[in-house]
Amino acid sequence: MKKLRHILVAIIGICSLATLNAQEVKTKDYNLEKGVAIQGYDPVAYFTENNAIEGKSAISSKHNGATYYFSTSENKALFDKAPSKYEPAYGGYCAYAMAFGDKVKIDPKTFKIKDDRLLLFYNFRFNNTLKDWNKDENNLFKKAESEWTKIISGN
Repeated sequence: MKKLRHILVAIIGICSLATLNAQEVKTKDYNLEKGVAIQGYDPVAYFTENNAIEGKSAISSKHNGATYYFSTSENKALFDKAPSKYEPAYGGYCAYAMAFGDKVKIDPKTFKIKDDRLLLFYNFRFNNTLKDWNKDENNLFKKAESEWTKIISGN
């Protein structure tokens, strides 16, 4: 009986560790600040308002280990029904840089909706990568998709 108890404790420990590692895998490739995605901007507002609107910490949801803030409870409800529809592409990193396999910070006010996906871009120090993206969008989009697949698969 004592041996069985030790085995059960070991199994529970292994399962807990696996759950912890799964959580780490989900968040390690995401652009988060203290666990918060999109620097606290409302992911749904990009789609419904075509605008970057700051969310409120009091109205939040978790998805894939990331916390999302919303400007309204209606937006939170929309997100909760279909989170993958609203979460940013490429873990919230710059879409342009992702085409080159780089994880680069973003300006949450510099964005584009493409194929019903939220793309975010770097826009600092007189370098707005959205402008470069728009010059060769189809090619860069294909490259970004490929590079992101490599990153999340660990290759």
